[in-house]
Amino acid sequence: MVANPFTVLIPARMASTRLADKPLADIAGVPMVVRVAQRAQQSQAQSVVVAADDERIVQACQAHLIKAILTRSDHVSGSDRLAQACEILGLDGTALVVNVQGDEPLIEPAVINQVAQLLFERPDCSMSTVAHAIVDPKELANPNVVKVVLDRSHTAMYFSRATIPHWRDGAAARTPSPVQVLRHVGIYGYRADFLRSFPALERAPLEDMESLEQLRALWHGHKIAVHITPHAPGTGVDTPEDLERVRRHFATSV
Repeated sequence: MVANPFTVLIPARMASTRLADKPLADIAGVPMVVRVAQRAQQSQAQSVVVAADDERIVQACQAHLIKAILTRSDHVSGSDRLAQACEILGLDGTALVVNVQGDEPLIEPAVINQVAQLLFERPDCSMSTVAHAIVDPKELANPNVVKVVLDRSHTAMYFSRATIPHWRDGAAARTPSPVQVLRHVGIYGYRADFLRSFPALERAPLEDMESLEQLRALWHGHKIAVHITPHAPGTGVDTPEDLERVRRHFATSV
C-alpha cells in the first residue's frame, strides 16, 4: 500500500521519428495516450495528468475524461515537459510525482505504486525507478536495452547501454554469474522540487555519451533508488510492429 499521495504525469509529444502522431495511435478505438492514462488511473495515484505539446492530444484526452494540460512545444525532453507541468499544476515541492511514459499502454499499475512508495521510503534519494533481471542473452549486448548496476542498498551506481557489470572470468567460470544483469525500465519517481530543478542542471558528458538523461542526476551527486520487479513490464510502443502487438493484446482482452 502506498503510504503517501502521489501524482502521475504522462509526457506526450506529437513528433516521433518512427511512428507518426504516436500519442493518438488507435488502440481498439482509443488513443494510445488515453490507454496509458487509463492504466495509470488503476494505480493508487490521487491524480493522473497528461502533459502534452499539442492541442490535439489535450482534446483527445478530454474527450475520454482524462485530465490534460498544454505545455510548450520546444521542450527537449520529457522531464523538461514535466517540470513545466509541475509549475502549471502548482504542485508542492515535496509532492511525489511518477513519470509514466506516454507509449506504455500496458504499464502495470502495481509498478507505478512501487515507484512512488520506494521514493517515499528513501528520503536520501532524489529519484526512484525500476529494473528487472535479464533472462534473454540477446539483450545483454543490445544497446537499446539499458542496464543498471546497483549498490547493496539498491541505489543506482551507473546506467549504460553496454553490458554491465562485465564478468572478466565469465567465459572460463563453471558457476552461475555472481551478479544478475539488470535491465532498466523507463519509469521514474521524483519529488516536485527536484523535477523542477532538473532541467537547469548542467548536462553531463556521460549523459551525452550514453544518451541517457538519468546519468545527469548521478553526475551531479543525486541518488536514484531502484525497485527490482520479478518480471519484465508490458510492451512499450516504439515501432509500427510494437503498435500491432499492443493492438492484438487489446483486441483479445477488451
